[in-house]
Amino acid sequence: MKSKFPLRALTAASIMVGLGLGTTGAIAGADTPRGEVHAVFALTDSTSGNSVLSYLAGSDGTISYAGSYSTGGLGLGAAGAVADPLASQGGLALIDDGNELVAVNSGSNTVSVFSVSGTQLRLLQIVPSGGLFPNSIATSGNLVTVLNAGGAGSVVEFELRGEKLVALRGQVRSLGLGNTDLPNFLMAPGQVGYSPNGQHLVVTTKLSTNSFEVFSVGSDGALGAAPVVTPATSPVPFAFNFDAAGNLVAVQASNSSVSTYTINPDGSLTALGSATDGLKALCWISSVNGYYFGSNAGSANISAFAESSTGAPVLVNSSAAVAHAGTTDSAVSANGSFLYVESGGAGTIDAYVIGAGGTLSQVGTVFDLPVASEGIVAS
Repeated sequence: MKSKFPLRALTAASIMVGLGLGTTGAIAGADTPRGEVHAVFALTDSTSGNSVLSYLAGSDGTISYAGSYSTGGLGLGAAGAVADPLASQGGLALIDDGNELVAVNSGSNTVSVFSVSGTQLRLLQIVPSGGLFPNSIATSGNLVTVLNAGGAGSVVEFELRGEKLVALRGQVRSLGLGNTDLPNFLMAPGQVGYSPNGQHLVVTTKLSTNSFEVFSVGSDGALGAAPVVTPATSPVPFAFNFDAAGNLVAVQASNSSVSTYTINPDGSLTALGSATDGLKALCWISSVNGYYFGSNAGSANISAFAESSTGAPVLVNSSAAVAHAGTTDSAVSANGSFLYVESGGAGTIDAYVIGAGGTLSQVGTVFDLPVASEGIVAS
């Protein structure tokens, strides 16, 4: 059930316990109040031992390496994947107002929970994902859902209790897909996410069924018995965000398009419009202040979109910024000023200042990531 009590506040004691544990880098921001330290976290997806890399984010948007933290699990690449081993958006998630970080371990079918103090992480828990090849995490309040992309696919709902995830009894739902245990990167479901009002849970199926599966979410957190399925307006629906009105803003890789949809009370979707950037493999999307930034893996750049007064997407700039080879997942800083973009083909994170009108100005690049890594969040 959903807790009726507010989530716990981070205490001074828990900050002190977390400092310096499990890191191979220097302590960054240890003497700075937590609220003044901003960080970027990236997942390595290494098959020999998965890790989260931590970066200190400066006031100018640049980032610098702060440490590496083992998840205690293994990474694994989807079949056919080159730059994007998880073939998903949301392999890392900050939960509980950023006090904890959850990471998927696709090679060991687990998720890891860390406490967060600035750039510092402390491993709290490793829990079974309840399925095969976990690749995306969603959160709403103290509810956390893991998407398992292997085999038939499934969503498994957890509740955050204190600092630990507890699987909710009976809250496992099959997606009814016919994929292999190690899914192909085009067939694997691409993302799970709660609607802003917390009443629906959305999953993209990519090429498996080219649709969105939407589960109802009860006031107690219980998922509907079966999803409402709506075909995407174009094939390979991959990743999504939501706009200020609660509409779904999704990218569809087949024609590098962004489409918007109203989520109806029964879970069905009504299309509002589509726009393409005319480039290659638009698969990931981040949003801030009414602008949407899409990563084009095949074109190595970032495109910018906005919305019309009717909620239909509008292309602002097909090449708002140049990135590196195999451009993949991205994250926006908590203050909405900076965009951080992974390029799994090059092992980089590019940092951009978000300007007026959705412009992007590059301020730096780090080259610390292994090639073929995916999953990023910013605090």
